[in-house]
Amino acid sequence: MGKLKEASFFPKKELAQQVISACHQFNIGTVVISPGSRNAPLTIGFSNHPEIETLSIVDERCAAFFALGIAQQTQKPVAVLCTSGSALLNYYPAIAEAFYSNIPLVIISADRPKYLIDIGDGQTIRQENVFENHILFSANLIENEKFKTRNAQLIGEALQISVSQQGPVHINVPFDEPLYETVGELAHFNFPHISLSSLDNSHINYKSLAEIWNKANKKMLLIGVNYPDAELHKLMDLYSEDKSVILLTETTSNLHHEKAINAIDQLIFSLDDDEFKELQPDILITFGGLIVSKRIKKFLRTYQPKHHWNIDEKKAMNTFFCLTEFIQTKPVDFFSNFNNIISKKESDYQPKWLAIRNRRRVKHAEYLSQIKHSDLKVYEQIIESIPENCQLQSSNSAVIRYVQMFSVKDSISIFCNRGTSGIDGSTSTAIGAAFASKKQTVFITGDLSFFYDSNALWNKNIPANFRIILVNNSGGGIFKIIPGPGTTNAANYFETPHCLTAEHLCKMHEFEYQQASSTITVEKELKGFFETSEKPKILEIFTPSLENDTVLKDYFKYIK
Repeated sequence: MGKLKEASFFPKKELAQQVISACHQFNIGTVVISPGSRNAPLTIGFSNHPEIETLSIVDERCAAFFALGIAQQTQKPVAVLCTSGSALLNYYPAIAEAFYSNIPLVIISADRPKYLIDIGDGQTIRQENVFENHILFSANLIENEKFKTRNAQLIGEALQISVSQQGPVHINVPFDEPLYETVGELAHFNFPHISLSSLDNSHINYKSLAEIWNKANKKMLLIGVNYPDAELHKLMDLYSEDKSVILLTETTSNLHHEKAINAIDQLIFSLDDDEFKELQPDILITFGGLIVSKRIKKFLRTYQPKHHWNIDEKKAMNTFFCLTEFIQTKPVDFFSNFNNIISKKESDYQPKWLAIRNRRRVKHAEYLSQIKHSDLKVYEQIIESIPENCQLQSSNSAVIRYVQMFSVKDSISIFCNRGTSGIDGSTSTAIGAAFASKKQTVFITGDLSFFYDSNALWNKNIPANFRIILVNNSGGGIFKIIPGPGTTNAANYFETPHCLTAEHLCKMHEFEYQQASSTITVEKELKGFFETSEKPKILEIFTPSLENDTVLKDYFKYIK
């Protein structure tokens, strides 16, 4: 919806007008702005543009992850704008996540002109190409009439690349003073459309791949992070019906099949060498983003398939050190062609492993029915309680690993920042996703991730139906689970023990606050937690730090 203003103010600076005009022409509909002075020309222009939504978030790190959450949901570029100096560097964690998760993020930074860099002038750093290791394109502009055409080419190329290649780009815009002069109209500029190389699928030898596939008795599809896609989901039906194929789907794959193995660690945790050899596939096909399960990575690196085919539009992922074929295309395009020329094969591969999966599920339910209050029990309660058709956002570390141990309702879409797998920015991303989504968003997080990104709550754009479930085990429970930290004398530096709670943060940021610390109180507090309210809510669940790891380790012994 366009903005209604009695009068419009646009920057007098032509370079600022050029950037704003380009963003509009390339359909950048949302700009997240962090306050500052050097970026004033752009702030004035964007905030007055009738067709560009502007949102103000003070903390640049939170702002970038918030924008990433919006772009994650809309699949369209979102811009972030900051002032010069160290403000820009706070964008880096979100830029790295966008780079590895293929999320279109447009970084626009104001800068000092070159003659003020490295002479002792305030709020200056070397901003040009500062993100070069994790950026698709850097446009370093120059505020000079002689460079007007060059600037237009760079801006146009940056925005085209972000749209076409789905990733982050950086536009660095130096301004000399004065910064606050305005005019009443925004000039129109034409931006050349750069000829970008399109994806050519003619190199894929489907016939040769099908010949290899049709001869194999043991085939595995392993699916990582994937945006919900009904067409791709339907294409997987063929493989669930083939007895020589097993489907391994991570929770973040957003693919659900009755014959899929969705709790991968549950299946493979306690296998011996002979069983691993039986599970070892002849052909492995992978697609989607990064894999959460460390155990499946260790298994496929140790028991490597003869053929590993990775399907991706942009880059080959040799996760298991045995990649034999990089198929550079969209997975939906590959399977649309491949499915027409392959045949099913009789095999005991799928039936055997589905039988083991089913036994594990029975043992899983038995164990959960008899354990006391703990992280594992809490996650069972949480996953069961999330309403249909919600969006679930998960933070990293132990949280996403616990979530992967349970079957989530098919109607729930699941997202997690798995590009870099960091705990920073998880809350901000979830809030951005909630802002952009029409669905209710539920965010599950651990205490370290939550408190690390607590400035995320300093945001006036949080929907009232947003829900945070905070599992507080008093610091870094993952380091009690993984091997290594407990054998050292530095456990406190890994686990970060603390006595913090979210109660006062909720008061400050006007969230409704609930807490629970037992199986009974968790069940009680979850009832009604997702219902309509005037404010967003946080449910903080306290779990026994000294017992959680024992409960989890005993779980894997029990289900064997």
